[in-house]
Amino acid sequence: MAGTEPEHERREEEEVTATGDDEDTGAQVAPIIKLEEVAVSTGEEDEDAILDLKAKLYRFDKDGSQWKERGAGSVKLLKHKETGKVRLVMRQSKTLKICANHLVIPTMTVQEHSGNEKSCVWHASDFADGELKEELFCIRFASIENCKTFMEMCTEVAESQKKKDENKNATSAAGLLEKLSVEEKEAEDKSEPIAPAEKKSELDSEADVEKKTECATSS
Repeated sequence: MAGTEPEHERREEEEVTATGDDEDTGAQVAPIIKLEEVAVSTGEEDEDAILDLKAKLYRFDKDGSQWKERGAGSVKLLKHKETGKVRLVMRQSKTLKICANHLVIPTMTVQEHSGNEKSCVWHASDFADGELKEELFCIRFASIENCKTFMEMCTEVAESQKKKDENKNATSAAGLLEKLSVEEKEAEDKSEPIAPAEKKSELDSEADVEKKTECATSS
């Protein structure tokens, strides 16, 4: 029909109307739930990282007599700010799950893995699974330099812990010797001979007794 609007004009009008309905009115809608920031504790707040390297960790499975991967991520040496003790901690890069967690003690020895200059091995009493387990670890780095740095730092920490223990033992021994010396001196003081003045007093008392005895006899 002649009075009917062309179809394409009606479509354009509908599009304009739809566009107008979607226009931003400037109104702001407050969120229904307000999320608060939650502090996440890593357990490393009281420690300083003295080493932080990327690596892949393995543990030796005694039952299967083979190496099994524990995870790939960041291995750290963390020194406690107060006690000075150093522990080795490694977390998986994606999940942050702990795959190694133990103290670096004086008897810990890190050695190069035979046939691979990028890897090294060591024994440790590990607590990564929530209980102490004797583990044989092998760690592999991306470069020989990183592996050497790790080995040197672990050796340095172990030696420093050994010296600290030796100094502690020496201090304890010195304190014990001092205590024994004091006890010996007190024992000597108790067994000291009577002073001359005290001896004279005793002799005078004995003389008085003798005189009184003589007087009683003569009378």
